[in-house]
Amino acid sequence: MQVTQTLNEGLKRGYSITVPAAELEAKVTEKLEEARKDFQMKGFRKGKAPAALMKKMFGKSVLGEAMQESIDAAMRQHFEETGDRPALQPEVKMTNDEWKEGDDIEVSMSYEALPEVPELAFSEITLERLVVEPDEASVQEALESLAKGAKVHEDKGEGAEAADGDQVVLDFKGSVDGELFEGGSAEDFPLVLGSGNFIPGFEEQLLGAKAGDERDVTVTFPEEYGATHLAGKEAVFACTVKEVKAPKDAEINDDFASRFGADTLETLKGQIVERLKAEYNQASRAVIKRRLLDALDGKVDFELPPTLVDVEAKQIAHQLWHEEHADHHGHDHPEIEPTEEHLGLARRRVRLGLLLAELGTKNNIEVTDQEMQQAIFAQARQYPGQERQFLEFVRENPQALQQVRAPLFEDKVVDFVLELAQVSDKTVTKDELQKEIEALEDDAAVQEKEEATAE
Repeated sequence: MQVTQTLNEGLKRGYSITVPAAELEAKVTEKLEEARKDFQMKGFRKGKAPAALMKKMFGKSVLGEAMQESIDAAMRQHFEETGDRPALQPEVKMTNDEWKEGDDIEVSMSYEALPEVPELAFSEITLERLVVEPDEASVQEALESLAKGAKVHEDKGEGAEAADGDQVVLDFKGSVDGELFEGGSAEDFPLVLGSGNFIPGFEEQLLGAKAGDERDVTVTFPEEYGATHLAGKEAVFACTVKEVKAPKDAEINDDFASRFGADTLETLKGQIVERLKAEYNQASRAVIKRRLLDALDGKVDFELPPTLVDVEAKQIAHQLWHEEHADHHGHDHPEIEPTEEHLGLARRRVRLGLLLAELGTKNNIEVTDQEMQQAIFAQARQYPGQERQFLEFVRENPQALQQVRAPLFEDKVVDFVLELAQVSDKTVTKDELQKEIEALEDDAAVQEKEEATAE
């Protein structure tokens, strides 16, 4: 094999690779001999078929495999000898288009090499970890929020009119063109007015109703209604209001706590404290992780593979476009050209991504199978009723697996660096923690614009 460098510009590399015809012929012969051992041909004992006949029968198909294997072997040998690591899959093309059997194989290979990432003194990085202890006011606020979400309804009294937010208990029968339809009737149905649970226009027509009132509610089913025989049809619901109830926050006591699986109110408070601690810790980690990434980004500067930056910028531009056009769910839109702002953010992401990947590799940081399994199951729970389909999709899709693995790997590398950095705890209030998070988000937006302008 002969390798000649044709390009060495920044991180861009180009090579011309020649695989001698004799080397290819030897590989073809080797593969045919290996196949001949188990080949049974009529008129010959197993493994004794003539080599010339084997070549005539299978030479062309084996030749294609041998060519690919020879090129792959040449590439592996090149990367082992040079130590280069391609940022993306190398582009390989056969250059002697009129190749025929007996000729050398000539291919061109081009790629962008991953840069050398400089060593860092992590002990020189100083960070503060924000610590928030749940106070009584926060616990009480959480309890009151639970109470509002667990409202009870009490009878408003004789002659009281139903208002928005009240619950009416009613019987109703729905008909289209005078005919009752399946699923359109119910008895003692509790309906909160203003909840939007019924067809648009239904609840509004019950405002002002009193217990004992009978009303005909006329509505039109939406054109996209699930039951096609009712879609777009006008329906009349004969309603009898039995009760009118006003909402009331649940009383915070032991009985209230039992609705949330706690034996006593004190037990529920303890559960809330643990939940708040977890929320505060998660927010605090987001802050210190961002500060660490900012510190790392400020300490390293190395050349970035242009193609990686371009790919990342296009992904960012595409993602932001869909966030701005939330009603457009498909990909049938014009090509979105990245702006300088997108490129600035892409450079930061690629730079930090390469740095964290290098740190993980050098320090043997890996995501275990158990960690992957837990993360996949956690994501599957976000798709009730479709968990199995999600699990099958992820397990059969390498890209999806990588999307699960990447954040796990990043967090493990971040934890590794935090262990080496100088980290001190600082006790703050929850409002101060919230302000820090908001400030980081604002700083990130400003920084991205500054990077885009500078670069």
